[in-house]
Amino acid sequence: MADTAQPTAVALGDATVAFRVAGDRLYTAVEKANLSVAHGEFVAIVGYSGAGKTTLMSLLAGLIAPDSGSMKLNGKEMAGPGPDRGIVFQNYSLLPWLSVYENIALAVDQVFPEWTPEHRRAHINKHIAMVNLTPACNKVPSELSGGMRQRVSVARALALNPAILLLDEPLSALDALTRANLQDEINRICQEEKKTVVLITNDPDEAILLADRVIPLTAGPCATLGPSIPVTIPRPRSRTLLNQSYDFKQTRNEVIDYLLMATDKRKIAISKKLVLPDLLPEDLSEPKSIFGARRRPRRRSEQKRESVEVTV
Repeated sequence: MADTAQPTAVALGDATVAFRVAGDRLYTAVEKANLSVAHGEFVAIVGYSGAGKTTLMSLLAGLIAPDSGSMKLNGKEMAGPGPDRGIVFQNYSLLPWLSVYENIALAVDQVFPEWTPEHRRAHINKHIAMVNLTPACNKVPSELSGGMRQRVSVARALALNPAILLLDEPLSALDALTRANLQDEINRICQEEKKTVVLITNDPDEAILLADRVIPLTAGPCATLGPSIPVTIPRPRSRTLLNQSYDFKQTRNEVIDYLLMATDKRKIAISKKLVLPDLLPEDLSEPKSIFGARRRPRRRSEQKRESVEVTV
């Protein structure tokens, strides 16, 4: 659990978000979510696909406002999106006609217009080098692999010098090896930069590898945040040694058990009357007519039962 004496970077208090869906029906995606993240803390939120994780991330980014409850940034009500929160989306969100350098420069130029061109250029190149993409700085996204594109997204978010880095399942579309490499890159960068990070993921192992705390998100509708589970495994964390760690297995089981238990509680029994058609299965042992006509399907109402006495 985070130290409550630390100033809170971002906080949600009983935040609820609902949407209008087909037929003007109200769908509650997130209900009474409570979250408090301290400065310099790495928190991972783990949940099922479709549980409302992106809705929760949109709340933290200020892209949507809660229908009820509070949403605070540094103790003040959040007014909307801003450069103090950098977000890395699940898809790459890169402009396909711009190079690696130009995609990052577009964001930097908007946030730091008062900087000299030399300062901005050095700042951009620093963050390209941070994600090991200097040799590819003049390539457009179509010339990059999926992992390289996501590195550009991470570099662009970090180049804004955000107080909070929001990661919305940034590695879910990547193959296992690329995902592992980028996990290590994100872990290294976040520890070096001492960023406040909120990661949304559906992978408990990824959450435990990277985060200081893991918070399970129950399945939707009306998804809500469960208890905060601290990760006590010391850093730096080795992926190889994690599998042999008792603390890792215990934390992983705690996260998964909560998610499964929360899902079981949502299961309800529904009784429904099933009306069967008035037809019986075809009796293939019954011979066809001499003219080869198909056997007519029998109806249940036509079936008769007779009792025959047999003397033995």
